[in-house]
Amino acid sequence: MTGFIESIAEECQVFAWLLLRVLSSAMFMTHGWAKLYGENAQALLGGMDFFGIDLGINMLWVAAVIELFGGALLLLGLFTRVTALLAAILMIMAYMSAHAAWFPTINNGELAAMYFMVYFLIFARGPGPASLDARFFGRE
Repeated sequence: MTGFIESIAEECQVFAWLLLRVLSSAMFMTHGWAKLYGENAQALLGGMDFFGIDLGINMLWVAAVIELFGGALLLLGLFTRVTALLAAILMIMAYMSAHAAWFPTINNGELAAMYFMVYFLIFARGPGPASLDARFFGRE
């Protein structure tokens, strides 16, 4: 029985990796879309301080660009490792700035924590064989 389950799991690996990358990235893109084009669209200039430092640029706009366009690159599996690392770092910064309490269910930081884990894993493992990186550059 264990061998049967193992063989099924092995056959599903490429599809499961593709599904994880595509669905998480499509959902990630919706957050960027809402920040750029939603009811409370973010302007490029002004906005929030970055951990107490006024950079003159709205960091929510920067996050929106990473979420929308980085999410699109991740969905396609193009420039995956660098984009996944950028997305993972963004999620650490989002967690630290918007979800300051430690426990994610208390501070509503579950989504940022989960996105961090997904994109850190994609950074570590690569885009997988069903990606544009694999097709164009031979990177899996």
